[in-house]
Amino acid sequence: MKGILALEDGLVFKGEGFGARGETSGEVVFNTSMAGYQEILTDPSYKGQIVTMTYPLIGNYGTNYEDSESARPQVEGFVVREISRRASNWRSRGDLEGYLEKYNIIGISGVDTRAITKHLRTKGAMRGVISTIDMDEKALVEKAQRSPGLVGRDLVQEVTCPAPYDWRGESSDSRFGVEHTGRKEERERKRDDEGGFNVALPASRIPHPERRFKVVAIDCGIKYNILRRLTQYGCDVTVVPATESAKAILARSPDGVFLSNGPGDPEGVQYTIETIRHLLVTVPIFGICLGHQLLGLAFGGKTFKLKFGHRGANHPVMELATQKVEITAQNHGFCVDVASITRQGIEPTHINLNDKTLEGMRHRELPVFSVQYHPEASPGPHDSRYLFERFIQMMQHVKSNSTKKPETRNQ
Repeated sequence: MKGILALEDGLVFKGEGFGARGETSGEVVFNTSMAGYQEILTDPSYKGQIVTMTYPLIGNYGTNYEDSESARPQVEGFVVREISRRASNWRSRGDLEGYLEKYNIIGISGVDTRAITKHLRTKGAMRGVISTIDMDEKALVEKAQRSPGLVGRDLVQEVTCPAPYDWRGESSDSRFGVEHTGRKEERERKRDDEGGFNVALPASRIPHPERRFKVVAIDCGIKYNILRRLTQYGCDVTVVPATESAKAILARSPDGVFLSNGPGDPEGVQYTIETIRHLLVTVPIFGICLGHQLLGLAFGGKTFKLKFGHRGANHPVMELATQKVEITAQNHGFCVDVASITRQGIEPTHINLNDKTLEGMRHRELPVFSVQYHPEASPGPHDSRYLFERFIQMMQHVKSNSTKKPETRNQ
């Protein structure tokens, strides 16, 4: 099955289609991870995007029941140098091509992913089309040019849950009409610290194993491993839609609020930004990725689109207070403008060592902090897991001092 990837600037790559047959469009981006393709495919933050993998061989360990970050693949399309037709791993329950075909995701292989990556780094992320049914290159370029971009676009509406639910594992996800196959005991396994699928953290490694904290997670496209981590660190998590009001959230009497990752332009999600503004002086808040950007906008800051974004499992970030460098997992195309938030009572906590962009921030007085990268990893290193402990400690501190009235500030 022949396939073509056409970019909006006229560059065309010919290869072999795999997965579903048809045509798809999206913003073409690249990810530098060497493994973790199932987690990448199922990350809701990739909604609206065609993902190019820089590692040349993809699919060699197949797919399984444990490594998904949502109920189904979220990417618009998938680009690889070589697709492995054979899946060889003791956890494998199927091959990658069959997995993509099942969920109607179009892929293309046999293309020069190094050339694609270099082009995107030079010209920036751009719109593209993958087709296995139309071989007219000029027509495909025109289709790419007519396809919607990400700037100003609200994609959160397409991935948020339709109604609140209490997290009890993957089978409780109400976002996509979860389809779980395989034996019940396999579905309920939890991944351990080394990236396996074993058990939750032992009680001795949970900061407050005897306490349970009520956390409301605002779902802008939340990854399963974030929910797993919060649960492992002693939280009872209720997931609510991104459209949930501050009044409805506070009616649940949470000890803390978590702002999740998600796709698209943060400026297109004004309803969640407004909700965050009403929560700022009432409850501890921890944000990740899109949640970090929404928090910056809620404080009156600005965001901007990166040229080609940060996507991969090997991005160096420095924590400014300790000068410690963490290797982090990242997936974002927008960033908070650091100059726009320093006058809002916010101080930077982390920076990206590659391009010096903002990677973390906290309020100087309120119990509010966030990071641009993914401390839950999946896939990726676990250098930044301490941030979940920090959230727990923040909630514990506020809870211990709950008899004191919080200071009211004009935001």
